[in-house]
This record gives sequence, C-alpha cells and structure tokens, in this order.
Amino acid sequence: MTTTRRGLLAGSAAVVVGAALDAPTAQAHTGSGSGSGQKPTVVLVHGAFADASGWNGVASRLIRDGYPVIAPPNPLRSVSSDSAYLAGVLATLSGPIVLVAHSYGGIVVTNAATGNPNVKALVYVAAFVPDQGETLLGLQTKYPGSRLSEEALDFRPYGEGLVDGYIKKELFHDVFAGDLPKATAGLMWAGQRPADVRTLGEPSGVPAWKTIPSWYLVGRDDQVLPPAAQRFMARRAGAHTFEADTSHVAMIAQPAATAALVKRAAR
Repeated sequence: MTTTRRGLLAGSAAVVVGAALDAPTAQAHTGSGSGSGQKPTVVLVHGAFADASGWNGVASRLIRDGYPVIAPPNPLRSVSSDSAYLAGVLATLSGPIVLVAHSYGGIVVTNAATGNPNVKALVYVAAFVPDQGETLLGLQTKYPGSRLSEEALDFRPYGEGLVDGYIKKELFHDVFAGDLPKATAGLMWAGQRPADVRTLGEPSGVPAWKTIPSWYLVGRDDQVLPPAAQRFMARRAGAHTFEADTSHVAMIAQPAATAALVKRAAR
C-alpha cells in the first residue's frame, strides 16, 4: 500500500489547437480507411476517475461526420486484464480501427493494440504512452508537477487485499478538471470510476506504438500528468504532437480540437 498510494493514474498528451488540427499536413497518416473509402471505426477508451461519457463531445462530432464510433467501458482493475478486455472488444471489429485513449487508457491501448493488424492509428489525449517494463507511477513522477498525490486520494477497500483510489471531492475540480465549470466537475466527481491501486506499479508489455503510427494531444495545464512527461512520451513514440491550453480532461474541455486530431489520424 505504501508504494501504490503515492500518486494516481494520469494522463496523456498533445494537441495545439483547432485551426492547426484542421489544416492539411505532410505528416498526416493516410493509410487508415484510404483507398476503399471506408472510414475507420474509432474506439474511445477512457481512463481512471472517469467513464465513457467523457467522450460524448468528441463522439458526437465524429458520428456527425460519418465515423463509426464505440466507447467501451474500461474495467480499471489491472493493466493486464484491462488490456485483454479491450483486445477482446477489438477482435469483434472488422476493418480499420483508430484507437483513442485518455490518461490511464493510454497504457491499455498500448498493450491491447499490439499484434492487431486492423489498428491503423493510436491517438493519445493527455495519456500514458509506456515502453515495455514501465509503470504508471514511474512515468507520472518522472517529471515534477503532478498534483495527484497520495494526499489527493480517498482509498476504499473492496475485497481481500484490494483497494480502489478516488480523487477527493475538494480537489477534484482543481486537480482533474480545472477548466470545466465547478458544477460539471462536481457531477464528474460524484460518478467517478475508481482504479485499483495495483495498476500504478504493474509493468507495461510490448508497446503497439513501435509499429503503429501515433498522435498526441498535450494538455499544457494538466495537473495530473505533467506536460513535460507528456512531451517526453510523445517524442519517444514519434507521435505527431500538438498542444492545447487545457486541463487533464482535454476531450471534455476541448472536444472540437480533440475530434479534429482523431480525424487527422484517421486519414
């Protein structure tokens, strides 16, 4: 418990802002769904302290533009079991896939997409992008600046030796969603989904980003996953990286910019 309670899951990575995302670029990946004209299925994966509804603003824009979209639940039980769960979901989909992840969801997609030839692009939104053997806690504390410490969490046992972590009510807005209205953050706190604290120290497996093109949206005002850590992970993965002045929940605070990044990756 001492090790696992030091900090909690965080997030992810990199986008500059709307107009830049909508502009053509020589770096844009063109393999997903090109040729046949088939739009890839976009799979939106949430992180800890959140649920799939956090993607609603992004999903509605993608659906309006003709993209098939699903936002499956992320169990938040362990890196290995959550990744296996998502891999099972992906196995039911035919055609090209674009995987989009927020926060802890980044480590899940990094593992779940490995070896799946249908996954054409990975999009990380203030998300973890681990290499093999790395942990969430190690990446979150690699650079200073995270306010998601042990002191920011409430811990609730849910079984023999099993413990979930929740962000405390009085800190949820400022730490997790500082650019959202306090009333909105209050509802998010009330419905937050906790993560088993064991996820913090569980090493990641073979990373899909070594063989699949990736994109990253960096939240410059992220108080969970330091922007420096996001930039480091995006650069290492060779991701097409953009930045936005937003908190950890970029997909909620800036859904248009996030959706534009996803569409760019889906080209």
